[in-house]
Amino acid sequence: MRIGHLQSDSHSGGKEWMPDYTLEDAHGGLVAGVDEVGRGPLAGPVVAAAVIFSSGVPDVLAERLDDSKKLRPAMRQKLYDILHATPDALIGVGAASVAEIEQHNILRASWIAMQRAVTRLPRQPELVLVDGNAAPAFGCPAQCVVGGDAISLSISAASVVAKVVRDRLMTRLARRWPSYGWDCNAGYGTAIHRAALMVDGVSPHHRAAFGTVRRIVQASVSPFSHPSAEQPSC
Repeated sequence: MRIGHLQSDSHSGGKEWMPDYTLEDAHGGLVAGVDEVGRGPLAGPVVAAAVIFSSGVPDVLAERLDDSKKLRPAMRQKLYDILHATPDALIGVGAASVAEIEQHNILRASWIAMQRAVTRLPRQPELVLVDGNAAPAFGCPAQCVVGGDAISLSISAASVVAKVVRDRLMTRLARRWPSYGWDCNAGYGTAIHRAALMVDGVSPHHRAAFGTVRRIVQASVSPFSHPSAEQPSC
């Protein structure tokens, strides 16, 4: 098992800091890392995950885990599979729907997703490490870690789980609503997505209260129609 800081050579020949187990090890008890994915997209839920390494982090994960945004999809999927095959990796996943995002705002909805993820852990943590500078109540102490998915292995593991779960969900939604390209853009405001909003308007999965969505729809050339059966190129 690997604890402490980890530093590795980057492709450029310099040094790149990688997440480690220092924060978790300093506490000594059950520590959950929590992260969310999906605050920025124009469509779909926000998804959070919580991960506890109850007996330390296996080397195969410690050597590869990182902020999910820095990892290629194939590596994220591989790490996701390893995490779920590791008995001492305890995982909880939660989400907040588009309706909840509209009702509460995206920040509070992301907190709801985080709280749900923690409550769905097989064992409740003694400390929660949260990526960011603010956190909701978890029923136990919480510590905010800015840039935590690049600092804490537990948080980086949570970021990978949340990203894979949300991407899979958006891919499933894309089968019903193919014109928006959600299987490629995960609901973010890419050119394909924006163009489809201009033509087809909003779907039930769009965050209609978001200013970007409102502006695009107001400038649209046609009212809402059923999405085209043609799948956009990625």
